[in-house]
Amino acid sequence: MAVVKIIELVGSSKTSTDDAAKQALSQAQGTLRNIRAVDIVSTGIRGENLDEYRAHVRVAFLIEGTDID
Repeated sequence: MAVVKIIELVGSSKTSTDDAAKQALSQAQGTLRNIRAVDIVSTGIRGENLDEYRAHVRVAFLIEGTDID
């Protein structure tokens, strides 16, 4: 039986919301193994000059020692 954990992250970028999501995923890939899915929950623009793109993402990864059915 597989067990998957889900964490939520917020990535940011000066370029685009897509790049913000990629930044969040890139950071997750640096410390997590067995990533199975990434869902973009929401996107937005922040900052004093509204020049920072943000992406709220959910990252699902397989807990080690469990099997995928």
